[in-house]
Amino acid sequence: MLDQIEKYLSKLTEDRSSCPDNQAIAAQDDVVVFSGEPLFSHIAKETLKSLGCFAVVVAKPALPFADYLLQRARDHECKITPRDTESRTFLHDIPIIRKKELENNPARAISARLAGRRGVIAEGIGIIAAGTLTVEQAYINWSSVFHSTFVKYLSDILNEGFTLSGEADAFISFRNDWLRPLTSEGLEFRKGPIKTKEDILDEVIRVGRYVERRGLVDSFFGNISYACGNLLYISQTASSLDNLSGCIDPVPFDDSSTVGITASSELAAHRAIIEKTGCRAILHGHPRFAVVMSMLCGERESCAISDCWKDCPKIRFLGNTPVVAGEIGAGGLAKNVSPVIGKTGQAIVYGHGVFSIGGSDFAEAFRGMINVENFCRNEYFKLLDNKN
Repeated sequence: MLDQIEKYLSKLTEDRSSCPDNQAIAAQDDVVVFSGEPLFSHIAKETLKSLGCFAVVVAKPALPFADYLLQRARDHECKITPRDTESRTFLHDIPIIRKKELENNPARAISARLAGRRGVIAEGIGIIAAGTLTVEQAYINWSSVFHSTFVKYLSDILNEGFTLSGEADAFISFRNDWLRPLTSEGLEFRKGPIKTKEDILDEVIRVGRYVERRGLVDSFFGNISYACGNLLYISQTASSLDNLSGCIDPVPFDDSSTVGITASSELAAHRAIIEKTGCRAILHGHPRFAVVMSMLCGERESCAISDCWKDCPKIRFLGNTPVVAGEIGAGGLAKNVSPVIGKTGQAIVYGHGVFSIGGSDFAEAFRGMINVENFCRNEYFKLLDNKN
């Protein structure tokens, strides 16, 4: 069990979402096993005992966005509600716990708010997340809250500006120091078309790792596929893109087997894109600036549509990249993305992320996704600079 704890503590550090001296994980084995910063370890252990779950992650994010969202919330508010698709389908909303509630017994206050939820934000501590069955679940939930608060904070300051003391300086540090240039330099791609099962699996595993390690997707979200003959090799649902070995399904296009039952929830969208464009390679990630920019709409105040993410009939553009609405899974993505992605090779889904295609290999798809995210990053900072 301790090796699992150390594995996910390392992942929090590797993806730069937290730092080694500000994180801890506790898990239930024959006895409670834990590792990490002593105070956070104590909170994790006591919260674990109170909840009766399998694992608890307590970690202060490397960025102060979650705490700023808590401070920006009105005194009577006990949760924040991000609008991105990942939050809406996975988290719904994120409870917040203020310092005064943590004074006497932090673990009791946290466990009361965390019961039945995936994660919370505790002022002065950070993000706390629970896993009912595995350490991995607790890590996924923590990572999802980090992603959601990142997206919501960037959206909020674009709309409202900086309102807290020290906030602008912290954002400058994020912009200049935490953000890194996003490129495909140093990455190798197999030239297509890729013809053998072994080569396809090897390339899907490798490129999935690239997508996660370049920050184009968080946690266990996003998906990847490659078409060859009558088979679509696609990542399984809830699989981690940086560890796809054994998690890729060869799904027949003619539905001649039931292997697709464990495939990504975006299987229908991948199939529709391939049928419409004739491409072989598809990447779907959740790059954060693309998610933020996709939710900007100048017509919102005058528009009668309330569920923009699934009901908006319009095709908007970020640069040359189309932005469409649509439900995930077998909903609107399959019918809304496939008609628009062929012209440029990329499409953005409202609040959800980017689909990018390659004619015969993943090099084109990967670079296309990077280009979209870099464009959205630049556009975001242009808008923010013009407001401040």
